[in-house]
Amino acid sequence: MRIDRRRADEMREVYLERRAQKFPAGSALIEVGNTKVLCAATIEDKVPAFLKGTGTGWLNAEYSMLPGATAERNSRERSKISGRTMEIQRLIGRALRAVTDLSAIGERSIIVDCDVLQADGGTRTASITGAFVALVEACETIYKVGGVFPVKDFVAAISAGISQDGEKLLDLCYAEDSTAAADCNVVMTGAGELVEVQITAEKKAFTRSQLNELLDLAEGGIAELISMQKDALGRDLVWRVGRVG
Repeated sequence: MRIDRRRADEMREVYLERRAQKFPAGSALIEVGNTKVLCAATIEDKVPAFLKGTGTGWLNAEYSMLPGATAERNSRERSKISGRTMEIQRLIGRALRAVTDLSAIGERSIIVDCDVLQADGGTRTASITGAFVALVEACETIYKVGGVFPVKDFVAAISAGISQDGEKLLDLCYAEDSTAAADCNVVMTGAGELVEVQITAEKKAFTRSQLNELLDLAEGGIAELISMQKDALGRDLVWRVGRVG
């Protein structure tokens, strides 16, 4: 039995709601167990210099952990962000760009902000899953009927890991993650294609077969998360994803 009495292949309870903020073009609040992340997508009518005149847009992500998000106060990153924050921002951006047709948004930039309100493991994976909903909601504001909807497919992310006694676990909370023999973050599309796999052995090397088991665990969890994304988007938006014309 795990710390929070879940089965090895059981996710934490997930709450996902769109329209979490009034002003951004798209927003969502996601709660995965005790981890809470507010995601917002803003659209600007400009692109980086290297894209000017190309007719193609850009998508970038920013990630931040609020001071009260952890048991001990987390200092604000004011003038310089940490390497961890930079890594997570880039991961979120890559995950969302993997399912976004940047040419379909024209010469615009989409900035996705993920602010961690409370952290208990899996903040980067929760950010990706929630940010996707905010992205779809934002793209609806620039979509023209008969055109290509900028979001081509669903994408979500989840963690998996190997405990000290060799058990494969899905969706690690902080206590499990901090003691795991290996931990893994998996980003996958609705079509079942992998966007990114981050896995690290902390105290003991793992085998190829163990990696395959973790990927199978993650695939099942991501399928559940995508179903929740569809529920959150509702009938008015879920059918837009992947639509051409």
